[in-house]
Amino acid sequence: MAKRVFLIVLDSVGIGEEPDAADYGDVGSNTLRTCWRSGNLHVPNLQKLGLFNIEGVGCGEAVSAPIGSFARMQESSAGKDTTIGHWEIAGLISKKPMPTYPDGFPPEIISEFERRTGRRVLCNKPYSGTDVIRDYGREHVKTGALIVYTSADSVFQVAAHESVVPIEELYKDCEIAREILHGEHGVGRVIARPFEGEYPYKRTSNRHDFSLQPPRDTVVDNLLQAGLATIGVGKIYDIFAGRGISRTSRTVNNDDGMDQTIAHARSDFHGLCFVNLVDFDMVYGHRNDIPGYTAALNRFDERLGELMPLLGPDDVLMITADHGCDPGTASTDHSREYVPLLIYGASIRAGVDLGTRPTFADTGETAAALLGVKAGCDGVSLCGRILR
Repeated sequence: MAKRVFLIVLDSVGIGEEPDAADYGDVGSNTLRTCWRSGNLHVPNLQKLGLFNIEGVGCGEAVSAPIGSFARMQESSAGKDTTIGHWEIAGLISKKPMPTYPDGFPPEIISEFERRTGRRVLCNKPYSGTDVIRDYGREHVKTGALIVYTSADSVFQVAAHESVVPIEELYKDCEIAREILHGEHGVGRVIARPFEGEYPYKRTSNRHDFSLQPPRDTVVDNLLQAGLATIGVGKIYDIFAGRGISRTSRTVNNDDGMDQTIAHARSDFHGLCFVNLVDFDMVYGHRNDIPGYTAALNRFDERLGELMPLLGPDDVLMITADHGCDPGTASTDHSREYVPLLIYGASIRAGVDLGTRPTFADTGETAAALLGVKAGCDGVSLCGRILR
């Protein structure tokens, strides 16, 4: 039994289209392969864990003796966004898709939001986050109206300049939106998207997600109920609306996230350290920035080289993702992709090919089982195949 499990989600690092990718407009997507084809991907630590040995990964060079166990994970939930991806990792499969708004939000939602915030709304259509502040930012600064937009995901996003709408007011506005958006309009996340500076403006690190409550217990709830620590790093707390998380800290970027993870590895706790590294998705994937995405993977691999030697004999490292966001396609949205699962530790058998698993939920159930807890959520534990 493990004392500590470090579960790191590389946000949007998909490894190839799923069988139903056509239903989502994502045929041909393979986020990892796009970065590999740039010719600049250098991830020796991920490689030796078995990343390129994964079934169907379609790129890179497999190693003859991987030091970890590895699998390709297929999403069972209906969707391709952060919320349901993380919920499924934590053992909750969502068969009903969350609502999306390709034509913008209905008038009754917008009018109620305007009434309760006291501010007019601009935009109200699907938009890229950087493009929307370029196209509507000056009008917002002039009028104080809030920029509301969405994407292909189930999100209600509110952008505002920090000098026009103070950050706490923006968070309050998002809380109002979260109260309005329930039932048939229960979007997965309301997201505060503050920006600063002069035109064309720059988004700040003060983003905050206001998620739906998971409809039932997840692995993190079960671990907390068993008396174990459940530490969230990055937006984990937000994704689960605080449920099941005993300690949390926000991050400003991937490096900060790894700094905090390494600090936790140097500390003493018993339980799960659940980490989200969002820059792959937010900073590079949605902006179709192949060089930036590739460099971010390289940098994570360097930091991984700092983390791995800190793992003790009772520690297990698990690395996965929640969806894809291929920067090499015309789309700037998430992509319906398989994700990797790499498992490593002194108690983990090396070189075990777990093939393709039918759900992300096996990840969370395995993490719980490693910690001696039978979560009883939607996945199955892989411990019988991976433990020495």
